[in-house]
Amino acid sequence: MAACDKDAGRKQETVGKIESGAGEIVGDKDLKAEGKKDQVAGNVKQGELKDAVKEAKK
Repeated sequence: MAACDKDAGRKQETVGKIESGAGEIVGDKDLKAEGKKDQVAGNVKQGELKDAVKEAKK
């Protein structure tokens, strides 16, 4: 896996964590769900399937 893919995955995972947290704070279920989706996609891009599955189950 290329380094740029892993960097993009880390960025997407971080953005997802922020979105998910913000959605939980303000009570926006759609934003929280979008954040979770970004976290899973970021983990997949990084090649971390175990973490992606764990995030998807939350």
